[in-house]
Amino acid sequence: MATDASPKLQDPVPQTHDFDQRTATAEHDGLQFWQFMVAGSIAGMVEHMGMFPVDTVKTRMQALGTCPIKSASVKLALQSILKSDGPKGFYRGIGAMGLGAGPAHAVYFSVYEICKKSFSRGNPDNHAAHAVSGVCATVASDAVLTPMDMVKQRLQLGSSPYKGLWQCVQTVFREEGIRAFYASYLTTILMNAPYTAVHFSTYESTKRGLTKVSPDSADEETLMVHATAGAVAGASAAALTTPLDVVKTQLQCQGVCGCDRFANGSIKDVVRTIITKDGYRGLMRGWMPRMLFHAPAAAICWSTYEAAKTFFQELNNGRSSGTSRFCFMVSERTLTVVANEANRGRSMQVARQ
Repeated sequence: MATDASPKLQDPVPQTHDFDQRTATAEHDGLQFWQFMVAGSIAGMVEHMGMFPVDTVKTRMQALGTCPIKSASVKLALQSILKSDGPKGFYRGIGAMGLGAGPAHAVYFSVYEICKKSFSRGNPDNHAAHAVSGVCATVASDAVLTPMDMVKQRLQLGSSPYKGLWQCVQTVFREEGIRAFYASYLTTILMNAPYTAVHFSTYESTKRGLTKVSPDSADEETLMVHATAGAVAGASAAALTTPLDVVKTQLQCQGVCGCDRFANGSIKDVVRTIITKDGYRGLMRGWMPRMLFHAPAAAICWSTYEAAKTFFQELNNGRSSGTSRFCFMVSERTLTVVANEANRGRSMQVARQ
């Protein structure tokens, strides 16, 4: 997820080190509520769709039972997916994520921007306000994303009994009820709260460190700074919160393909089961693909969000160049994602051999 946002790629303006009211207004970008939602929705969909194959590997590694691979190595996870479903197996459940990521990120970014404006009182250096705003945004967006995330993970399992998105939704609702869609909601919030706190604090410190390296060119390189800082923050926060992510996967996939079903669905019960079966190392299953997912995902999300915001800023200012610039930015990000996916595909073929 992206964090604090500031105006990007605008015409040069006189620089000042004093944060007056004009700076505070610019820091909030002057965008309308619906524009934050659209920018966030685009960023979320590009982020999750681009990194979906890595997320599939992580899910396979974290699920316990007879259906997933017995080993937690990335190589065996890749081989298992290719053997059971072929290359298309890396994209099973992507429709569910496409439906959930857009609305969830729209909620996330809009709630974050509103809370940030309210809590920071115009001070861009109020990192505590940014962290609290991020937690509020997380609670709201998780309520939207959790049901589709559960469907997505069940479809990602090896030999999944569900033929598709809607068949999975109907079957789960009929056999397990509405509560099954939110079985991991509490765990997700408990995971994303520290994730957000670590992400925001790491992002802010990294961004400031990168800006100090070359302050004269900071404005021109601002998208690269955000992408790099986001990648560092995403990887750090992902590694720290992996145990709760394993618990979340267990709760969402319980009873499917031979995966364990838990009596009360409590976090304590799931942790005890994981430790009994796999030892304490079981709580770190999938940490590598989780980091490989969140580092570039945060960079992609940040870059796309800032590009969309820049488009709306120029649109609000009546600049005709806004559309072409936004299209160029998104095209550039898309080409980068495609190139990364191609490289990842070649790596999969090598691993398979």
